[in-house]
Parts: sequence; structure tokens; C-alpha cells
Amino acid sequence: MPRIGLLYPGHSAEDDFPALETRLAGSVDPPWDLPLVHTSVGEDAHRVDALLDLGSDARLAEGARTLVDAHAPDAVMWACTSGSFVFGWEGAHRQVRELAAVTGLPTSSTSLAFADACRAIGARRVSVVASYPEDVARAFVDFLAAAGIEVLALDSNDIITAAEVGTLGRDDVVRLVRGADVSASPDAVLVPDTAMHTLDWIDELESATGTPVLTANQVTVWKGLDLVGAVRPVAGLGRLFAEEGART
Repeated sequence: MPRIGLLYPGHSAEDDFPALETRLAGSVDPPWDLPLVHTSVGEDAHRVDALLDLGSDARLAEGARTLVDAHAPDAVMWACTSGSFVFGWEGAHRQVRELAAVTGLPTSSTSLAFADACRAIGARRVSVVASYPEDVARAFVDFLAAAGIEVLALDSNDIITAAEVGTLGRDDVVRLVRGADVSASPDAVLVPDTAMHTLDWIDELESATGTPVLTANQVTVWKGLDLVGAVRPVAGLGRLFAEEGART
């Protein structure tokens, strides 16, 4: 089975991943194994200085060594959006190279996964619904621009901590995503925060917006599988995992 190791900062929506494993047990062949190790957090804040510390090489390396020793994954994902895109396009790639040097394994991050997922489904013009404050959300817009992806509309929701984002339930998430500005007919709506539970509701979010939806936890799993050539069509995970989208 493909074993995708997840480096996840702190505690908020990490239960999205084992819940997905359970939901898909018996319906995905080979089954997915998504072992997760928590990386350390200095200050839980959607603030640039705190996020740069969150994604520092030392914090990631410590978690990566534990992940590799405990779970022997086939690939590693830094399952954090803001703790990668705040470093910028080049910085996010450098972060992954440093992490890969520690793991010796195919490695990527949620931010880079968003760029790759957009390419996979042909999304060049997108709308973004972010939990973050405006300045952090703008950093994600700049990151996407460097990847050649145009953001037509941005909705920032000014939630300061990942812990608070993790308390959002289904109704809250659907409401936030339904509020996406799709007036300019974007190719997709992006929801960039691994602290937000989404994996049970991808199809519902796509129905609410009338467009493909890419969420942080969804693209993290997809990219991890992509690193080992194990992406297959899966029902219930949106256009990205549909037959026409389950490839790069």
C-alpha cells in the first residue's frame, strides 16, 4: 500500500486523515496509509513571523526524522499551507529540498501541491477562500501568481489561530466556501488551510460553488499519492480525484 507520511503542525484538523482512511477502507485498492507526526509549534498564529518559525528547517527536520524512523513512509508531505507559502515560491521549493535531504524520500508541501493540483485539473484562474487575515492571504495570492495561477477573487476571514479554524464544523465550512466569489467564472475555488476539516465534504463544497474545489487536506493527500504514482479515481473527493482529474 502507498504510505504517505504527513508532517502536521500542532493540533486542529489532523483527524481528517485517519477519518478518510476509515471511510475509504475496502473501496480503494491498494488502501492508503497516512501516518502522521506532529511538528512543534512556537506560537499558533496566522502571522508571518510565527509562520516562518513554524516552517523552519529545524522544526521540520525534527518531525521528519521521527516520521521516517517510526513509519518508514514512501513519501513525505509537509501538511501545512501557510507554513510553506510564506517563504515565497523559491523559498517553498528550498524548504522541500531541505526536507527531502533529511528524509531521503520524495517530498513536497501543501502549497506546492495546490500549484500542481491546479495544473492537473487545468485551473489557471481561481477564487480563494482563506481562513487567514488579509496580509497572510495576500501572500498566498502572490505564491499562486508565481506559479502562473491568476486569483480572480480573494475572501479572507481573519481567523488568527489554527486551533480556532479546527473548531469549524460542516455548516461553518460550507458557509465559508459558499461565499466564494465565482462571478468571474473561476476554474476552481481554493481553500488553503490544513487546519480546516474538509475531506468529508468535498463533493458538497463543489455543489455549493458550482465549480471544482481544492482544499488543503485534499491536495496534500493527492500530491503525496502523486509522488509515488498512486493517484487513482476515488469517489467523494471532488474533481481532483475524479477520473479526468486523477493525474498530473
